[in-house]
Amino acid sequence: MGFVETARNRFGIVGELLSFFAKNKRWWLLPVVTMVLLMAVLIILGQSSAIAPFIYTLF
Repeated sequence: MGFVETARNRFGIVGELLSFFAKNKRWWLLPVVTMVLLMAVLIILGQSSAIAPFIYTLF
């Protein structure tokens, strides 16, 4: 059992995504997915929290 299969079994959906990247040689997609997830977290935090004024100053 290789690293890809171990990651897929251990990390669920994230492991499946990493397995897809490894098998199809799509490692260049990893920064794109990371940035999309980071922007999603910023949007969620910026909607209704005490952190919102600090996030709005970034943009």
